[in-house]
Amino acid sequence: MEEEVTIIIGSGAACLSQQSIPYIILEREDCIASIWKKYSYDHLHLHLAKQFCELPHMSFPASYPTFVPKKMFIQYLDDYVSHFNIIPMFQRTVESAEYNEVFKRWIVRARNASSGEVEIYNAKFLVVATGETTNPYTPEVEGLNTFPGEVLHSTQYKSGKEFKNKNVLVVGFGNSGVEIALDLANHDLLKELFLNFTHHYYISMEMVHLGLTMLKYFPASLMDFLMVMLSKLVYGDLTKYGITRPTEGPFSMKIKYGKYPVVDVGMYINKFGEIQVRILSEKMVHILVKSY
Repeated sequence: MEEEVTIIIGSGAACLSQQSIPYIILEREDCIASIWKKYSYDHLHLHLAKQFCELPHMSFPASYPTFVPKKMFIQYLDDYVSHFNIIPMFQRTVESAEYNEVFKRWIVRARNASSGEVEIYNAKFLVVATGETTNPYTPEVEGLNTFPGEVLHSTQYKSGKEFKNKNVLVVGFGNSGVEIALDLANHDLLKELFLNFTHHYYISMEMVHLGLTMLKYFPASLMDFLMVMLSKLVYGDLTKYGITRPTEGPFSMKIKYGKYPVVDVGMYINKFGEIQVRILSEKMVHILVKSY
């Protein structure tokens, strides 16, 4: 059993290093920033301005653009880890964490993927830093097990150039689905976009920037009203594409349900004019997968 003052599940630790507080990091992947390095598409950019995304004690280089692309963000994270000498214990999957009332310490059990053994750690403090989007989820779709084509989760998609001379069906209208559809369209590979999630807010990067800045001084309800008005002004009536706005505002939905609005990187609406958008029920998605 190894003992530390702090156990971190996920990533982090620069602030602890600055205060000379002993810690260990248990990371289930084999590298830092695994979501960005292994599970994101090539054209991904930060949706928020860089000042909202920089980590403590180290700003982005001044030469970086406002909305940082994937390659630059990975470089920043690598530099950050190197600068603060952060060395995680990789390939450790935490299986349990229990607080011992007698000893006033956390007991954490983690499986070492290399050896297969369960390792036990204890510490006074436990930090869970696993994030919101660590586990890819593919819903049950009737007919998917007999579908003759290739099936990818968005975390496996890299670039539209890999799908030359192929028909592609994109299911889902979150940020990943829309950006992947845009990338396919830019490679002239997507002529029809099938959507089965149609209640979304559509806002620009600039709106997000403005909203996050003002949210420090005004309540979410007021910012919801402002974002909805700006979205209507900028994008007009989106019901012609089958896209309707939810009854609750975008900031309220993020706070209550963890649901993000679709952030337009500047070209989606134009592409909707080129691509045939079809709104499908869950039943129709099943039928389409079986016959596509």
